[in-house]
Amino acid sequence: MSCLKRLLGTPEGMAGLVILLILLLAGLSAPIISPADPLRIAGRAMLAPFTDPAFPLGTDRLGRDVLAGLLYGARTSLAVGLAAAFSAMIIGVCVGMAAGFAGGIVDEALMRVVDAFQIVPAFLLALAFVSTIGVSTPVVVLAIALGAWADPARLMRAQVLAIREQDYVASARVIGMHPVEIAFREILPNALPPVLALSATIVAGAILTEAALSFLGLGNPNIATWGSMIAEGRSVLRSAAYLSVIPGAALAVTVLGVHLFSEGLGKALGDGGRAA
Repeated sequence: MSCLKRLLGTPEGMAGLVILLILLLAGLSAPIISPADPLRIAGRAMLAPFTDPAFPLGTDRLGRDVLAGLLYGARTSLAVGLAAAFSAMIIGVCVGMAAGFAGGIVDEALMRVVDAFQIVPAFLLALAFVSTIGVSTPVVVLAIALGAWADPARLMRAQVLAIREQDYVASARVIGMHPVEIAFREILPNALPPVLALSATIVAGAILTEAALSFLGLGNPNIATWGSMIAEGRSVLRSAAYLSVIPGAALAVTVLGVHLFSEGLGKALGDGGRAA
């Protein structure tokens, strides 16, 4: 049975996948539902939700459509989360693979670098990086990835250390297979599944970090983000709570969906070993 079937067979995986598919569909349909710039002034300011058919979720203090911001914010959150997780996984897998396979002084040196990055809280690292380099989407992605790659690296190293002692790896050495070929053909495919299960958690953390940076004014000001929408509504929280509640609820549902998907993926990979 394939990994996908095992994933769909778990309640957590199924629920998480449905939530993520809905969010993905919402993000992809944003240009169709709201083709105009979500940051433009579209109508009268501070329209409450469900009072005007043209603005189902109302407008903010500047008259911007909340629904448009929500849809485009979903694209931003998912794009930044996936890009940051992919970058962190690439760095972590490469470092962990090199440390576990090489051993010796290379392993010691690389793991001390990992320890250094794990000492600093990921959000503070991202905050300092963005504040120093400047605000842009690529910088935010890189800042989040720098705070998230250490855990995949440590897990990858542990997997490699266990797998490189297996009989089939020793057999590959005996027949004269090149070490690089052993690493990529024999070790990497078997060490990767547990690390991939960790990627969903990294996506959730990346989405929260991006929202926090945007809330503090360190996100890209030229795109709609849920963090900036929450920050926009905090000054009128008593009179127009929906401005913060709606994007906040979307953020919470997204993180919940990612965590449920992560739980299901972990069970699917755990039940069936490596992905089919």
